[in-house]
Amino acid sequence: MKRIIGIAIVLSLVGALSVIAQEVTPLKTEVIYLGKDVKLELVLIPAGKFKMGSPASEKGRVENEKQHEVTLSKPFYMGKYEVTQQQYQAVMRTNPSVTAKGPNLPVTGVSWEDCKEFIKKLNAKTNGGFRIPTESEWEYACRAGTITAYSCGDKLTKSDANIDGDNIKAVGSYKPNAFGLYDMHGNVWEWCEDWYGIYPAGPLTDPTGPATGKHRVLRGGSFFLDGSGACSSARDFLTPSNWFSGDLGFRLARTP
Repeated sequence: MKRIIGIAIVLSLVGALSVIAQEVTPLKTEVIYLGKDVKLELVLIPAGKFKMGSPASEKGRVENEKQHEVTLSKPFYMGKYEVTQQQYQAVMRTNPSVTAKGPNLPVTGVSWEDCKEFIKKLNAKTNGGFRIPTESEWEYACRAGTITAYSCGDKLTKSDANIDGDNIKAVGSYKPNAFGLYDMHGNVWEWCEDWYGIYPAGPLTDPTGPATGKHRVLRGGSFFLDGSGACSSARDFLTPSNWFSGDLGFRLARTP
């Protein structure tokens, strides 16, 4: 195993878009208030088709990134930022973060099971529909129409993302990708819904991963790693009860 752990509508989306490199349409956004000026910002990601995984020629790729075609048949909302400590506390009345603490820092020290409990309470508090993104949704949203190793090209530096550093940083500290999503590379690992497994042969439509397993998927890399662990296709995994790493966080998805 390769261990690399450490509603305000702005613009309307016209129809579903099959996203290809460098072709991104203005997207609809949504803001949900949790009280005391704490808000969640979401971006509506269009339906489309993409190549998931990495080509054999990509530097640093590993065997669990086998490239295959995936179609996401329905649009979905994705959190504009990683879930912050103030957002988590507004719902759970506690802040479990095991690294630096601050309202706009991503929450850390959360297991997959913790994320599910947060979502359960969040859905009860709001109109519902919140969930953890699937692995395919995560990569599609991260790529934002690109076919390069990263959403910013084939190279990732410390000017592009919080990598190879000493600690987490406030969400939104770097430029967003073409979908308007921040920190998809680096800062904290993000839990996905799927059990971890070797990719099945494509093409696939709306994949949700294996039916059973021992580990849940993590995506995006973290501040603790260099750029090789933060590429769009990079995958890692942990048991769903694991929270011990100070670079474990998550990002919300929501079904429209």
